[in-house]
Amino acid sequence: MIRRQREALIVAHGQPSVPVPPELWLQGFAAAVGHHLPDWKIRAATLAMPDALERQAAEMPLGSPIFPMFMADGWFVSKVLPKRLNGADLQILPPLGFHSALPDVAALGVRKALDSRGWRLEDSHLLLAAHGSARGPKAAESANAFAKLLQARLPGMQISTGFVEEAPFIADAARDLPAQSLCLPFFALEGEHCREDIPEALEDAAFSGHLMPPLGTWPEAAQMVAHAFGNVD
Repeated sequence: MIRRQREALIVAHGQPSVPVPPELWLQGFAAAVGHHLPDWKIRAATLAMPDALERQAAEMPLGSPIFPMFMADGWFVSKVLPKRLNGADLQILPPLGFHSALPDVAALGVRKALDSRGWRLEDSHLLLAAHGSARGPKAAESANAFAKLLQARLPGMQISTGFVEEAPFIADAARDLPAQSLCLPFFALEGEHCREDIPEALEDAAFSGHLMPPLGTWPEAAQMVAHAFGNVD
């Protein structure tokens, strides 16, 4: 008997004002995930690209998994995504921000960034730059919980959080931080917030530390998503 190819879908928010570039980036990310799962068909769609999610979901086998490239299980993951799926028999997995390997991956990346600059952990500061939300507390709760997980893995390092859309805002959180500081964007994709809002906030705060790439763009992210799909029954 020929076994049917397994399929999975990666979903991200995208950028409504310019939907194509994030859609293309996510397709490339899906291809990277597929390198770890050669027997699978890995699809991709952003919520911002009209009809992309609905079109991909309609073509997938029943029960196929969906991985949300989001850092929190807030409004988009818990409300918008299920509504857009319109009752389709597909399995929504926990988002990237809740992946069990993410804290260890992030902590190792921070340590490498410190080592490359000759900075001691105990003398350094980490600012976790996150989205936050005016819609509800989920986004901030996710970032603050992740900061606590990092603190346990980076003992002695000073860790704080700042947000794009709620207090404490990134500029306020970054102001007066020592030069020996890292800013880690707690984001799944490198959209306008990571390219413009966060750098501008750091500039306003006269932040003289190092801005790291957003977590979802790290090479390890594709492996983590593949691991999540591979563990689906």
